[in-house]
Amino acid sequence: IDNYWQTETGWPILTLANGIEQQTTRFGSPGKAMYGYHVKLIDEATGQELTEPNQKGVVAIEGPLPPGCMQTVWRDDERFVSTYWSTIPGRQIYSTFDWGIRDADGYYFILGRTDDVINVAGHRLGTREIEESISSHPNIAEVAVVGVADNLKGQVAMAFAVPRDATGLEDAAARMKLEGEVMKQVDKQLGAVARPSRVFFVTALPKTRSGKLLRRALQAVAEGRDPGDLTTMEDPAALQQVRSMVAA
Repeated sequence: IDNYWQTETGWPILTLANGIEQQTTRFGSPGKAMYGYHVKLIDEATGQELTEPNQKGVVAIEGPLPPGCMQTVWRDDERFVSTYWSTIPGRQIYSTFDWGIRDADGYYFILGRTDDVINVAGHRLGTREIEESISSHPNIAEVAVVGVADNLKGQVAMAFAVPRDATGLEDAAARMKLEGEVMKQVDKQLGAVARPSRVFFVTALPKTRSGKLLRRALQAVAEGRDPGDLTTMEDPAALQQVRSMVAA
C-alpha cells in the first residue's frame, strides 16, 4: 500500500482507493488522484498544464481543496496565499512543491522536491529518480544524490551511497568496479544525462537526530562550501567522511 500526501492536506492526494474501485498497483507510483482532488502537472516556468504522458512538471491542485485540507495560516491569510497559491506564474493554483510525471494510464510518479531538481546541460532531473535508479542495484542499501556546480554543464549529479556489503571496498579497484556498475544502471534506466559524475561509497549518510537527510550540507561539502548549522546532526563523522572523500 502506498500513497502520497502532505501535512497540509491531511489525507492522501494520490493513492489507489481499492475500497471504491479495484486498481492495479504500479511499482514506484503512489497511484492516481484521490477523489476530491483536481491534480494537474504544471510547467513551473510557463504555468501551462502538461497533458501528455511522461512530461515532468510540478504537482499542483486546482481549487477548491477538499474538506480536511489546510485552509489558511493562523492569522495570516496573505502568507497562505503567497506561499501555496501564488508560486506558479499566470495562475492561482495550489503547489505541492513536488516534481512528478504521469504515465499514459494516469499513474503519478513523484520525482522529488522542486528545489531538489538539478539542471544538467539543460535537462531538468529530479534527484529522487536518480536515487531510485541507484538504489535498485543489489549492493546499494541507501543513497543520496545532490547537484554540484559544473562549469560546462551547469550542474552534475554526485551520489553518496551506503553499500549493503562493503567487503573488499577498501580496495580502489573494487570501488571503481561497483561505481561503474551503478553508472551503467543509471545509463540504462534514465539515460547518460542522469549519470552521476561520481559515486562515493560511505558507511553512513549525514542525517539529523530525527533521521532527516542533511542534503543541503552534503551539497555544500561537495562544492567546497561551509555547510552551515549542523547542531541537529546525529553523527558528525558521517559528514567528515564525505568531506574527506570529496577532497581526495
